[in-house]
This record gives sequence, structure tokens and C-alpha cells, in this order.
Amino acid sequence: MSEPHGEKPIKKIAAAANQAARAESASAPVRHYRTVLFRVALVFVAGAFAGLTFLVKTIPFFATDLRITKAIQMINFPAFAILMSLISWPGFSPQAMIISALIILLIYGFGLHWEAVMALIATVTSTAIDVLVKDLIQRPRPLPAQVNVFAKLTSYSFPSGHVMFYVCFFGFIGFLAFSLLKPSLKRSLLLVFFGGLVVLIGVSRVYLGEHWASDVLGSYLLGSLTLVAIIQFYLWGKTRFFVHQPVAEAEPQRT
Repeated sequence: MSEPHGEKPIKKIAAAANQAARAESASAPVRHYRTVLFRVALVFVAGAFAGLTFLVKTIPFFATDLRITKAIQMINFPAFAILMSLISWPGFSPQAMIISALIILLIYGFGLHWEAVMALIATVTSTAIDVLVKDLIQRPRPLPAQVNVFAKLTSYSFPSGHVMFYVCFFGFIGFLAFSLLKPSLKRSLLLVFFGGLVVLIGVSRVYLGEHWASDVLGSYLLGSLTLVAIIQFYLWGKTRFFVHQPVAEAEPQRT
């Protein structure tokens, strides 16, 4: 009897995840060293964000912010301007909701139910934190008198909602691709694509004059902390929720 059509890609993902997890296994001392280093990095990132937030709350913008924006906006290549606009486009509504919904449904369709739930959580969490911090800090956006502003936005500037969304959502999708797919051209292309979005969105927001560089930096710091929390919750819930999904036993790689 032939297998149902939907089970084949699920089994391939499960086998690839198991193979990748075995390949990435490390000795106990190495894992301990990585854990300590990772925790130190988290403390550093949290401290850097706290310090930057304090400065941003008291200073409308920094002289360095203005210099960085002017330097980036001196790039006059039309192709670069188009690229920067394209990079930011998926982060605006309604396309942000549509794109994230389609990706979540695709993940769910592959039988990765817990992964789909966590992708939804990543979307909602990044948006909620962004709105909360914006309302607390209330930093004004760059003005047309200061830099070239491509589109005037009415929300506050710190942190950047685009960067938060890209780091948390696209970063989590990249994590799933890294941990559930075996090394291959397909995995490499997915990592380059999602990684490229995360890296370039910061440059895009500054180039378009809609955020200061310090907004972007703070968003990367806060987004990284949020992404770590999302991944840790995903790993914790992997063996507790949706345990009967076809790939539940496929343990993802730990970073």
C-alpha cells in the first residue's frame, strides 16, 4: 500500500532533523563552555540594551545618528534605493500579516504544528514588545529637516518595529531551517535569504530616513533577546505540546 502523499515530506524532515542533530552533538565540556559563553553574551546584550534605552529616553537623537544616516543616504545608486525599499516592504501592514500567515500555514501544512504555533507566537510577541517599548520611550522619528525621509510615519521611533519583526519572525524561521533541515543547497539558500533580510532591514530603515541608527541597534539587541526567549520556549515545549505530530521526536539542534 502506498503512503499518503503528505507523509513523505514529513518523514524527510524528521530524518533530516535527526541526522543534523547527531552531526552537531558535542562533548559535555564543550557544551558547558558554550552554555557559559552564551549566558555571558546574553547579559552583555541585556546590559547594552538597558544602557542604550536610558540614553535614548533622555536624548532625542545622537550626533552619530545624524552622521550615519547622511553617510548611508549618500549612496545614490537607483538599484540600491529600490533594494532598500523592497527590503522594508514586507514589514508594513497588511503585507506583514499576510506573509507571516502564509508562512505559518505552510509550516503547519508540513505537519510541523508546534513550529507553526511558535512562529505565530514570534509574530505576536515581537509586535507587542515593540508597541510597549515605543509607548514607554516615545522617541520622535527623524524629521525631513534633518535627513531625507522617504515616507512620514506617525508612530514613535524606538525601537524599530521592522527590525523587531524581522529578527523575531524571520530569525525563528531561519532557526527552524537550520535545525530541521540537513546541510544542503536548499537549507543554505533559506539561511542566506532569511539572514539577509535580518541584516539588511537595519540599513534599509536608516536609509529610508524612518529610524535613527540607534533605533536599529536597540531593536537588534531587544530582538535578539526576544528571539532567544522564543527559541528556548520552543525547545522546552517541543516534548510537551503536539507530541503526537509526525515529527515530534525529531529533536532540533541546540545553538
